[in-house]
Amino acid sequence: MLRVEGLETAYGLSQVLFGVSFSIEAGQVVTLLGRNGMGKTTTVLSIMGVVPARRGTIEFDGKPIRGLPSYRVAQAGIGLVPEGRQIFPNLTVRENLVATAANRGGSSDPWTLERVFDLFPGLRERHRSFGNQLSGGEQQMLAIGRALMTNPRLLILDEATEGLAPLIQADIYRSIVRLKTEGLSILMIDKNLKALSVIADGHYVLEKGRVVWSGDSAALSGNDEVKHKYLGV
Repeated sequence: MLRVEGLETAYGLSQVLFGVSFSIEAGQVVTLLGRNGMGKTTTVLSIMGVVPARRGTIEFDGKPIRGLPSYRVAQAGIGLVPEGRQIFPNLTVRENLVATAANRGGSSDPWTLERVFDLFPGLRERHRSFGNQLSGGEQQMLAIGRALMTNPRLLILDEATEGLAPLIQADIYRSIVRLKTEGLSILMIDKNLKALSVIADGHYVLEKGRVVWSGDSAALSGNDEVKHKYLGV
């Protein structure tokens, strides 16, 4: 579904990505792992067209998307839950969800308010609350729900559980398992290796803008060298 090959991205004269390559098949959950500052978020921003890539190939569903503006990438079927959530603070929960709602792919079972509220029941109770009145966990659930309302075929989650209480993290992971069960393709950046090993089909480890290791959860769990050298655990 997504193929990234030889991706190079820079901020001015400072190059961040050096030939990053990975792929995601339909229905898979794949992770980008690595310490802070290794290029994970830059990879996501390059895919979304927020930061222009200098070189490389980005294909979604067999079609090139590198160089497209961000709104065109989103319209193609990629939903982003950005680091920091970035919900609209002066809109209610309901307004945040319907603001970007669309079904451009013609899904026979599109995401609706009711489906989002079923996935995150706490949002139903707070549907009249403004974004800045929500807890951090509620804001994260809202950010995920907002992305789902665009009916993406690929969902990208950038640090979706960072800074959240363990119980809220568990709720987020349960929702991701449910989304995977429903067949949604997911690209995740996260630090919880234990939870990711249960959810993910494959992992790519980044170090200084390069993929230095890739494999499945069983291979990662058994590779202490990779975990200590590149992930700091």
